[in-house]
Amino acid sequence: MAFQLDQIKQNRDSNSKPINSIEVMLSKEVVVLKKPFSNKLKEDFYTELSVLINAGITLKQALELISSSQKDKRTKAILHDILQRIIGGLSFSEAINTYKEFSNYEYHSIKIGEETGSIAEITEQLGSFYAKKNEQRRQLINALTYPVIILSTAILVVIFMLQFVVPMFQDIFKQQNVELPAITLFVIKLSNLIQTYGWLFLIGILSVLVLSAFVKNKQWYKRIKTAILVKIPFIGNFMKTVYLSQFTQSMMLLTASKVPIVDSINLVKKMIDFYPLTKALNAIETNVIQGNSLSSSLEKHKLFDNRMIALVKVAEETNQSEYIFGRLNTLYSSKVQNSSKTLSNLMEPFIIIFIGVFVGFILIAMYLPMFKLSSLI
Repeated sequence: MAFQLDQIKQNRDSNSKPINSIEVMLSKEVVVLKKPFSNKLKEDFYTELSVLINAGITLKQALELISSSQKDKRTKAILHDILQRIIGGLSFSEAINTYKEFSNYEYHSIKIGEETGSIAEITEQLGSFYAKKNEQRRQLINALTYPVIILSTAILVVIFMLQFVVPMFQDIFKQQNVELPAITLFVIKLSNLIQTYGWLFLIGILSVLVLSAFVKNKQWYKRIKTAILVKIPFIGNFMKTVYLSQFTQSMMLLTASKVPIVDSINLVKKMIDFYPLTKALNAIETNVIQGNSLSSSLEKHKLFDNRMIALVKVAEETNQSEYIFGRLNTLYSSKVQNSSKTLSNLMEPFIIIFIGVFVGFILIAMYLPMFKLSSLI
């Protein structure tokens, strides 16, 4: 996303044309269905919006510039419709609130910015939030991409050996009528299982992938998926750290905007899609409403470590929530970076060892009868 300041005059002239309400409505229907606003696009959008407003350009002109620079027709249509709503008398927060692409967190943050006259600071904070969120996502992908590729290749190699190589040895053993050791019989049975039911395994995997696409927003699916992922060594702790970093960043931005603690918790749980955190925040919100402190409410959940609980308690006593959550966010962000490197470094040799052991096991199982056969000859 990029903008050009020399387009302001051109955009002003284009606004003098009559608005085709039918065209706006049709374009809105198209874009809403496909949700074109990704986290990466939001990072660029809010960052550029903040830059333009700080440069002295009005919100209307800033949206005109950003909209004119869009190549994607769906995104351009949404921004154009938002602009027309603002021209029609709605506030910026009310204009984006009609779209599912924008979360309640964005709506309330921008609304606070409008009420306090700090829309430039709020959009800058939103850009920073999505920048860190995207960075953490990239770190997670970078940490897992190479190990996943290696592991997938290893699985394909093993399947190939069981499907094609082992049957060749099996035919030789049958022809020579060699007595097979237990390890070889086990591998042969495994090979027969792959040849007989391999297509069922493939169909089952494809069915799970298709089914997960339909039920990914269901609470029971999120509960089961996260329960499995968090129990995986290294990966589970890494995921928790990533989402705790997002939690502390969100709380930092909301407390900086003077949002009440209950409203902040309510917004954060809608913004971060991690079932253990969402479940914990639901209970924490109830405890805070009942009059308990945030630190004592966090203490009831294993997801939050002692360091966070202690610092939040200090924040409550000193009324420095923004500063404390900022320090916690810096701490967890640094931990995410270090954990991503450690995870990648640990998984690589582990997977190589796994490949070596499994392939070696198959080769030993196949060559033991060959040694016995050569001794007989």
